[in-house]
Amino acid sequence: MKIFTTPTRAATLVHHYQPETRVSAISQFVSKSKSLGRPGSHPSPLMGSILRIGMALSLAAVCLPRAFSAIHPVPLDPKIDSAKCLECHEDKTKGTAVHSAIATGCLSCHQVRVNKDTTRVMLITATPYKLCLTCHGDKDATQIKGHVHQPAVRDCLTCHDPHTSANNNQLLKATSGEKKDNLCLTCHTQGTNVPDKGSRHAALDLGCDTCHTTHKTGADVTPENQFHLTRAAPALCVDCHDPKDAALQKTHHNQPFGTANCLSCHDPHQSAAPKLMAKFVHPPFADRNCELCHAPAKDGKVVLTQSDVKALCVTCHGDKAKLIETAKVQHPGAAGDCTDCHSPHASNNPGLPKTDPVNICLGCHTELADQAKKAVHHQPAFGQGCAVCHEPHGSERAKLLRAQGNALCLECHGADSVPQKLEAQHLLTIFDGKVRLPEDYFDKNKAFVLPLRYGLGHPVARHPVSDVMDPTNVNKVKTPLSCLRCHQPHAGAQPKLLVKDQQNNMAFCDNCHQNRLDMTQMGEAK
Repeated sequence: MKIFTTPTRAATLVHHYQPETRVSAISQFVSKSKSLGRPGSHPSPLMGSILRIGMALSLAAVCLPRAFSAIHPVPLDPKIDSAKCLECHEDKTKGTAVHSAIATGCLSCHQVRVNKDTTRVMLITATPYKLCLTCHGDKDATQIKGHVHQPAVRDCLTCHDPHTSANNNQLLKATSGEKKDNLCLTCHTQGTNVPDKGSRHAALDLGCDTCHTTHKTGADVTPENQFHLTRAAPALCVDCHDPKDAALQKTHHNQPFGTANCLSCHDPHQSAAPKLMAKFVHPPFADRNCELCHAPAKDGKVVLTQSDVKALCVTCHGDKAKLIETAKVQHPGAAGDCTDCHSPHASNNPGLPKTDPVNICLGCHTELADQAKKAVHHQPAFGQGCAVCHEPHGSERAKLLRAQGNALCLECHGADSVPQKLEAQHLLTIFDGKVRLPEDYFDKNKAFVLPLRYGLGHPVARHPVSDVMDPTNVNKVKTPLSCLRCHQPHAGAQPKLLVKDQQNNMAFCDNCHQNRLDMTQMGEAK
C-alpha cells in the first residue's frame, strides 16, 4: 500500500476529494502513516511522528474550512465577550450615534457559534425585525390600521445601522438635504424636483422627521396616521406658522384661518405654483372671487353667503344635488356636508377631494383598510381610487357601482378598452365618470392584470362570461358567470386576485364544477 511521504503531497491529493469525503480521508491517511517510525519502516521514530502530525495539519487546512464555515472565526471559547469582539470589530463603536445595545454586549444580538439549523446572516440571534422588537416594541408600526410604513414591518436595517452612524437614531443617511443624501427620498422619489417658478416648503431643509414619524402607533385611520404625521394639520402647521402674523393674515385676505386645514389649499412639500398652492384649484378661489362664497368675517369666524355649506355648493353644482336626491341607491355621506369629502379651495387631486382618492373613502369605510395589507391589490382599489368602480354621490345600481356586473369589469379589461394619455399616473381618479388609465396600462409587460384583449391563456378567453350558466346555481337557472366568481374586487392573497389558490387548472375549476357533468350541463343550458 502506497504511503504519502510528505504532508504537502498528501494535502494536494486529498484536495481532489469531495468535501463530504475529505474528513474521512484525513483519518485514512493518518492511519496509514502510523507505520512511520516503526522498526524497519523509517530510520527515525521521531521523524515519523513529526511527519504524521504535519500530514494531519496540512490535510485539516484543506478539509476543515468548509466543514466549519458556519462558525465564527474566533476561538471557540465559551467565555468569549464583547472585548474579544472589538479586537476585530472596533469600527462598530465609532460614530456620533452609537446603538445603546452595544453597552449591553455584542452577545445580546449575536451568537458566537451557529448550529446547523441557523441560516441567518451575521450570526444574529433572530431575524432583524423580530430581534429589534425585543427592545423596541413600541416601534411596531403594524398597529397603524391600513397605513403601515412598509420598511418598519419588513426590515429595520432598511433605514438603520444596527451599530453606529453619523446620524441620529443610527439612520443610514440624514432625513434632510439633497435627494442623494436624504434617506427618505431613497424610496419617496415622486415630486422631489421643484418645478420652474414653483415653491418649496422650507421645512424640508430641517428634515422629513420634523413633520413625520415613521413608527407612530394607533388603530384609527386618522389624517395624521395616513401620512405618519406627528400631529394633524393645522396643529402641526401652527408650530411654525403663527396665525397672528400680519403677513399671513394679509395673504389670507384677513379671513380667519387658524383652525382651517392648511392642506385644503397648500401642498406640504412643493408646488408648481407660488405659496405651495395645490395643483387643482376651485374656480372661484382661483379667480380670487372670494365674495361668491364668503361674507365679511364676523367675530373672528367665517361667514358664508348661504345658510349652510350644502346650500352654498348647490348654487353652482345643482346637477350633483339632483343626483344625490334622485339616485335609487344613495350614498349616506353625500347627503351630508360637501366639505366632509371635498376641499372648498384646492386639492392635489381632480374633483377636489380632501385627501387622495383611496384614503378619502377609507376614512369612513375602515372595514376595507385592512385589505391594503394583502399581498395582491386591484390597481383601481388601492391606486386610482374607489371612484373608478363606484359612484361617490349616488347610483342606480347596488353598491354604488358605475355599471352592472361584468360590464363594469370590461370597461377596463374588455377588447374595446382604450387607454388615454395622462399627465400623471399616480393616484388617478375618475370623479367625472370617465375611465382614465395610464398610457401603458395595456402593455402586457407592465399591466397589473392581463386584459382580455390579449387573451394569452386567460381562462375567460375560452370560457365566456356571458350566456354561461353559473354551475353553482342550485336552480340551474341560466345566469351569466360573474368575474367575481373567480376574482376578488379589491385585494387578495392569491396571484391575479383569485378567490382561491389556483393550484392547477382542474383543481381551480373544481371550486365551481363539483363533477364533470357540470361541464356538459353548462353547454346544454345555452
